Amino acid sequence: MNLKANMTIDDGVATIRLVGELDRNSAPRLNDLIIEAADHTVERLVLLMAECTYMSSAGLRCLVFAHQKLPHGVEILLIGTRPEVAETIRLTGFDRSIVMQETVEG
Repeated sequence: MNLKANMTIDDGVATIRLVGELDRNSAPRLNDLIIEAADHTVERLVLLMAECTYMSSAGLRCLVFAHQKLPHGVEILLIGTRPEVAETIRLTGFDRSIVMQETVEG
């Protein structure tokens, strides 16, 4: 399944909804959205992950890219990450550089 990704930017929050598989073929699309978000003044990058069914090492590199590309202090928040995707992130230790939540809070 291909990845569908769309972004909205509102009040300093860039929100990207990911649907499908984040792999080497689809990672450039997410990187393009991260670059676009970095071109705006954002305080938070929110990735809606409930419909992201798979994340390869290329997807993990996208998260690292976001961490490096966005200004220091921009929070990266993953919402609704499926257990198998969350486990991939935890195994790398990258969960210490981002925030993972089940749902959007306040």
